[in-house]
Amino acid sequence: MENKIRKLHKIDANGKILGRLASRIALILRGKTKPDFTPNLDLGDIVEVTNIKLLKFSGKKIEQKKYYKYSGYPSGLKTTKLKTLLNNNPKEILRHAVKQMLPDNKLRNGLLKRLIIK
Repeated sequence: MENKIRKLHKIDANGKILGRLASRIALILRGKTKPDFTPNLDLGDIVEVTNIKLLKFSGKKIEQKKYYKYSGYPSGLKTTKLKTLLNNNPKEILRHAVKQMLPDNKLRNGLLKRLIIK
């Protein structure tokens, strides 16, 4: 029953808002755009995103938004601002946003492997 033929969707991120783009990508990766969607099967397509440095952010998100990592040790909380992450590793911003929009189950790692960011 599983159809392993996957389409390649090419998306240009030039001038698009991060959250709206990430939700669209999550729907395609999960397979919710297909008529034979099943929640427990991995039927989604491949998504290739280009021009990631040209994303738009509304308001003061560039200066105010922070990403947090916690090591589990006391005083092990590390924060990174969106502005520094955009300069150093812009792919990580989109990957993190899409990851948070996918369900937290055994299928998520396989879905994220089909996200290609150039």
